[in-house]
Amino acid sequence: MQYTIKETTEIKGIGLHSGCDSTLVIEPAEENFGIQFFRSDLPLEQPIRALYSNVVDVRNCTCIGSSPQNIISTIEHLMAALYIQGIDNAKISINNPEIPILDGSAKVILDKIQQVGKKQQNAPRHYLKIIKEIFFDDGKGGSITLLPAESLHICFDIEFPSKIVGHQQFDEDITVENFTKEIAPSRTFCEKYQVDYLKSIGLIKGGSLENAVVLDGETILNPEGFRVQNECVKHKVLDVIGDMYTSGYHILAKIVANKSGHYHNNEVLKKLFSSKDNYRIIE
Repeated sequence: MQYTIKETTEIKGIGLHSGCDSTLVIEPAEENFGIQFFRSDLPLEQPIRALYSNVVDVRNCTCIGSSPQNIISTIEHLMAALYIQGIDNAKISINNPEIPILDGSAKVILDKIQQVGKKQQNAPRHYLKIIKEIFFDDGKGGSITLLPAESLHICFDIEFPSKIVGHQQFDEDITVENFTKEIAPSRTFCEKYQVDYLKSIGLIKGGSLENAVVLDGETILNPEGFRVQNECVKHKVLDVIGDMYTSGYHILAKIVANKSGHYHNNEVLKKLFSSKDNYRIIE
């Protein structure tokens, strides 16, 4: 059956790029409502459904929008937490264009959703079942494939020159247990030179070692080091889960990703939905 959260919950933090204070409110919603976002600072604007077809920017994060003004960025960590907790219907309000970055992971959001709990509703859940292989390749070494499966299984490979990251692989079924212990706490990561460049062009004003893992050559600048083994690839898995939820469904697929990101995730969903022969919707 479908589920929504039991009661309204609020999360406050700062936006990664703007550095502005951000207030996120998650409210219960009726059956078949889906996940819809509202800008509370733009009350006359229409809601934005969290769907791949509403994604307007995939540089550094997943951003949805209905107009140049009515946009909401960095939805992927929230979407992943909603997915793993089985929340089918929720109204998400945000008072500026950015979901708060918090600690750079999904842990704070997941903890909040677990605290308030969920409520079963009176309509069946619909699942998206992959029935044909769907492949997207960017021609530059990044690719993602959706394969038929009876559950959500992710195989993800990354490769970085830095030995502190190097080659990392994740190859597991996605469960509440491994998501909670290993995937949700995994933070976004970047190289120091990327931070310096983004700051030079007026971005990541809210970025700090409190909300990202920052690498400098063979050194990790965060005093506490990594939180979990292979944290970098597990954060990429977190992003895939959140982005796949913009399909509008809980998905039954084996996802094989190699050096890919938000762009690849969105493009493979476009290919998937380009033909009804690629999938089946089941209860």
